[in-house]
Amino acid sequence: MSYIDAILLGIIQGLTEFLPVSSSGHLELGKVILGDNSLPEESLLFTVVLHFATALSTLVVFRKEVMEILRGLFQFKWNEQMEFSMKIIVSMIPAALIGFLFEEQLEAFFGGNIQFVGFMLIVTAILLYLADKAKDTSKKVSFPNALIIGIAQAIAMLPGISRSGATISTSVLLGIDKTRSARFSFLMVVPLIFGKIAKDILSGDLNLESGQLGLMGVGFIAAFVSGMLACTWMIKLVRNSKLSYFSIYCLVVGLIAIGWSFWG
Repeated sequence: MSYIDAILLGIIQGLTEFLPVSSSGHLELGKVILGDNSLPEESLLFTVVLHFATALSTLVVFRKEVMEILRGLFQFKWNEQMEFSMKIIVSMIPAALIGFLFEEQLEAFFGGNIQFVGFMLIVTAILLYLADKAKDTSKKVSFPNALIIGIAQAIAMLPGISRSGATISTSVLLGIDKTRSARFSFLMVVPLIFGKIAKDILSGDLNLESGQLGLMGVGFIAAFVSGMLACTWMIKLVRNSKLSYFSIYCLVVGLIAIGWSFWG
């Protein structure tokens, strides 16, 4: 992988993280097109670093909401911010368990298997289509809802299943309005990304002396900057646009990926 490739992949991550089209799936497709021959664990590590960059951009965009949550937590009493934080924690449980128990199995999916990515993109397309047909309501996220949305997020750890697409679609199908669904979806992943980075640093999996440090650095910057620029208008696009548009896009890209795997 060259520095240009790392920058391009960073931009892909920044642009696709905030749309329900699977940023990890697009990264895997981008790696194959750019001829990246990284081992699965190295490929997954690069993906995690780029997700960390967009997690930081999410914190910047949602800084007011994050500060409100933190202020509520430090009051050490049950309030709206504390309740929201507890729901975020509940939503993290399924993905945290899957990531901890099946980390090696997950790594195997990040080795450029674009046929698998293509089929998962089609699954994402179906989810988005079903959510688009659901009626919009003013329902809030409940604790049982948070757990179900968390299960959707755990499934979306597979490349090609859009995390935001799966969680937003699940939320909408549960009757939660799109604005609350988008806000909860974008905030619920941030603790998981930070937790993953912390785990890799403490375990030594994230080797800061690695020869890949420069590539990861430029990819990180590209993902953060593009994520910052994209997030300001893409979040509004997700909330206000029809999910069927993204459904069609995922279906087309999924079919192209499957075709590429056979004839590329």
